[in-house]
Amino acid sequence: MKGIYALLIFLVKNKTLQIGALGKIKFLKGFYIYIGSAQNSLEKRIARHFSQNKKIRWHIDYLLEYSEIKKVWIKENALKSEECKTAQIFAKSFCFIPKFGASDCACKSHLFYSNKEKEIEKILASLGFRVYFKK
Repeated sequence: MKGIYALLIFLVKNKTLQIGALGKIKFLKGFYIYIGSAQNSLEKRIARHFSQNKKIRWHIDYLLEYSEIKKVWIKENALKSEECKTAQIFAKSFCFIPKFGASDCACKSHLFYSNKEKEIEKILASLGFRVYFKK
């Protein structure tokens, strides 16, 4: 199954992290929503995000070393372009880390900060996402 996904991530305390070429970034305690895509296998990509023993490859890998995935939403058979459309919708309403997860596109970011879980769920549901995993 291919498509796009959204991770709800919780960071338990403020943390400054070196995020690859983006440099040092201060992350505030709280919830983050990350928008990604998997055009080969959503299941494998999501499983990789949960893995503790992985090569650090993407911006999100740095953050996941210090945080916990609380919920995952997916949109099956969505094209990669829908990943960016979803990120652009979130960029209108939420704070974001500039260029995080967006080094290969023109998006402002693919990582957003918010403690408004109901608002996040409402937006994702309106875009056709469904819950894949909930802790």
